[in-house]
Amino acid sequence: MADNDLVSRYFAVVGERRLWSSPKILHFYMKYLLGHVSLPGKTLLDIGGGSGLFDFYAVAAGAAKAVCLEPEAEGSSAGMRTRFEQLREWFGTDRVVQLPCTFQGFEPGGERFDVVLLHNSINHVDEAACIVLHREAAAREAYTALFRRMFELTAPGGRLIIADCARRNLFGDLGVRNPMVPTIQWYKHQSPRLWATLLANAGFTNPRIRWTSFNVLGRLGAVFLRNRLAAYLLVSHFCLTMDRP
Repeated sequence: MADNDLVSRYFAVVGERRLWSSPKILHFYMKYLLGHVSLPGKTLLDIGGGSGLFDFYAVAAGAAKAVCLEPEAEGSSAGMRTRFEQLREWFGTDRVVQLPCTFQGFEPGGERFDVVLLHNSINHVDEAACIVLHREAAAREAYTALFRRMFELTAPGGRLIIADCARRNLFGDLGVRNPMVPTIQWYKHQSPRLWATLLANAGFTNPRIRWTSFNVLGRLGAVFLRNRLAAYLLVSHFCLTMDRP
């Protein structure tokens, strides 16, 4: 079961250390991203998980273990390893493990995971292939092979969660910088429907695409902005979930 004290401590630390714009906004986003997943007693694999902020939430919510793959953690100037160790100390749990490796270099030792998460990292798993995924068969074959490995690492009955920006956005189509996400390079992303098709080819089922609203607007924003048109006009962020039979 979730440890209410640990959950409270998690959001308290978020506020104290200013790890998110606010604990309330992060809580709203966590419910959107992970609220449909039963975490108590489960294991989580977070591919490209940075400093592990989502992983520490998962264990606070009852997950037995979370493994965060972050290749930049080894000697990175971004200080991912340092921040991870700080988070582990602040949150007071040792159930999160960070490994400084890519998904391709990960050796699970036969372990399977109930939840596999790629939060704003799916395009970085093989960036060169992702750029041409919509037009080159070889790139689609490369990603399908990666997804087959993800399928094998997901426990039966498990769930895959992918959150990212889609390739199409009003600002990108106009050839101008999006003022809300000025660093996004739209050509390095793909549509959730294409990802769902490739994942289905690898064995995943039951695709569900949700469009992300501005968390700061809370429930009101969710009512009016969680749709494809609003996303296209704003930041084109989505969450795709699929199941492992």
